[in-house]
Amino acid sequence: MKTLLACMTLTLIPLGIGAPVATPAAQEPADADPAGFVGTWMGTLDVGAAQLRLRFVVTETEGVLGATVFSVDQGNAQIRVAETTVSGDTISMSMPMIGASFRGTMSAQDEKITGTFTQTGQSFPLVLERAPGDETLPNRPQNPEEPYPYLAEDVAYANPEGGHTLAGTFTRPASGGPFPAVILISGSGPQDRDEALMGHRPFLVLADHLTRRGIAVLRYDDRGVGESTGNFGTATSQDFASDALAAVAYLTTRDDVDPGRIGLAGHSEGGIIAPMAAVASPDVSYIVLMAATGVNGERILYAQAALIARAAGAPEEAIAANREQQRAIFEVLKSEPDPVRAGEEITAILRAGLESATAQGGTTDDAALQQAIAAQVQQVNNPWFRFFLTYEPAPMLERVTVPVLAINGEKDLQVPHEENLREIEAALRRGGNTRYEMHALPGLNHLFQHAETGAPGEYQSIEETWSVEAMELIADWILKTVG
Repeated sequence: MKTLLACMTLTLIPLGIGAPVATPAAQEPADADPAGFVGTWMGTLDVGAAQLRLRFVVTETEGVLGATVFSVDQGNAQIRVAETTVSGDTISMSMPMIGASFRGTMSAQDEKITGTFTQTGQSFPLVLERAPGDETLPNRPQNPEEPYPYLAEDVAYANPEGGHTLAGTFTRPASGGPFPAVILISGSGPQDRDEALMGHRPFLVLADHLTRRGIAVLRYDDRGVGESTGNFGTATSQDFASDALAAVAYLTTRDDVDPGRIGLAGHSEGGIIAPMAAVASPDVSYIVLMAATGVNGERILYAQAALIARAAGAPEEAIAANREQQRAIFEVLKSEPDPVRAGEEITAILRAGLESATAQGGTTDDAALQQAIAAQVQQVNNPWFRFFLTYEPAPMLERVTVPVLAINGEKDLQVPHEENLREIEAALRRGGNTRYEMHALPGLNHLFQHAETGAPGEYQSIEETWSVEAMELIADWILKTVG
């Protein structure tokens, strides 16, 4: 979940809310040489809404330093470091991909690197310590281990409409068939077939559970992710619907799948995509909406940002200021179709906001501000965000004629359950669809984990990946629906 403009999945580094945090004083510096920084370093970034472990891998090739950063708790997501420089005992790294930078000083006493991580004009203390090359992820007891008691097969199939190939994993019971099948559709942002984030692999766990119940499952890497080809950056939800339809077409060719019992299960943005595909294909026999939206993206983003901010303890005046900045940016995106002119207007809005933040003690590095602003403009001034902002799910839901299961967690702060389940049900009713079930699941968050508050900052620390009752509800409903 991106927290500045609150998109539906986590950005690589969520932004904190409020004044920048002062950097702790470094210990007495050492006379370090560049080679002294080579190795693997670990640190935890506390941004208020979440604590994220970062792994810095610093290398040296022919006297030139390079680095890569991995966000361990977000599926080990890789962050490209564009430039790494050393001056005495201080190392600096720039990460324009996420509008961020790091600058730290090595201590002679303990070889820790104490410094500041800066993103979009806000600064956070970060201390790095030497660590093994492979950081152990948090305990995830639900992750299945091989050998599985079912068949698991890597597959690939074409999307003729997009001109690319999708790769995924197909699982089915070891014997019998043909089986009812479900295709898992991930939430927003580039997702792999397991929908991995913060050490969790939700689609791996869900696929394992459903397959053990007798349901074949196909999960796939998003276009341009993992082993799938194609361009993720230019695609909208409509394009992703064509990827789901390609998955449906592929399953109809398999002898071990019953072509009359193929369904779609979409999580978050996937719950927007599933109805599109169901309306477009007679081969879709049911859909499962998991934390799906029933209102347009603008309404989601306003509610989402406020709920997450409050859970992080932000004052109401900061929440109101963030909403006003969101509103101003959204108005530009809705009224200015030219991306160049829109980018200029959004840049001006963000610059005003970031300069206000720096006046309260943040970074004054104009180059860093420009980098941060450019990253945020790119985050919103693109085809996907423009589509999501104004897309109304209701008209498509009114056209869905197949059975629908819609589930949301009552502690979901990303897609609040009251409004969205209500609007999904209202749309189905208007369309005359009476074959649906709606469930608000007590105690569960956006990932269907049992949670205290539902804040994204809890996702990483919760060992549970999927609540068993949610998975059982899905499995029971599918088997009942497909007979």
